[in-house]
Amino acid sequence: MPEIKIQNIVASTTLSDKLDLDMIGMSLDGAEYEPEQFPGLIYRIEEPKTAILLFRSGKANCAGGKDIDSIERCIGMIREKLMMLGVDVYEKPEIVVQNIVAVTDLGTRLNLNSLAITLGLEHVEYEPEQFPGLVYRIEEPKVVLLIFESGKVVCAGAKKIEEIERAVEILTEELTTAGFLP
Repeated sequence: MPEIKIQNIVASTTLSDKLDLDMIGMSLDGAEYEPEQFPGLIYRIEEPKTAILLFRSGKANCAGGKDIDSIERCIGMIREKLMMLGVDVYEKPEIVVQNIVAVTDLGTRLNLNSLAITLGLEHVEYEPEQFPGLVYRIEEPKVVLLIFESGKVVCAGAKKIEEIERAVEILTEELTTAGFLP
């Protein structure tokens, strides 16, 4: 199976019953808060390279992590910063992965017109005038694969790394059976 590289994990959590974004925005160095343009406060972290969006409801979204550990560290860091500002935060907020994006390379060029027919038109969107990749929707696991002529594949929509691995496995099996891969 080709090597899979995680590019981005997006997760959500609830840090508190409510957050005073005006106070946090003024007190937290580097925070970006412009409520006329976006209702959330944006805070970027250098290590691990992630960003977190905080909302008045107490909910938060963390993005940019390359693994679950970086997401947990990002949320832990913002939790500590909020506690230092006197914000009442939950002790162990539940973290829910919303989306994992990964890439892989099949190592060969692909004829996307032939591939669209092989994979079955009911699971494929391919309009090269609109987008240069073939969109392949796998039902189980529920993952979307963007397949490019170069053989590169972007996987999106998974909530677990195992789902991406399974989707790539399904794709490589189908392409091998159809003669696209050796």
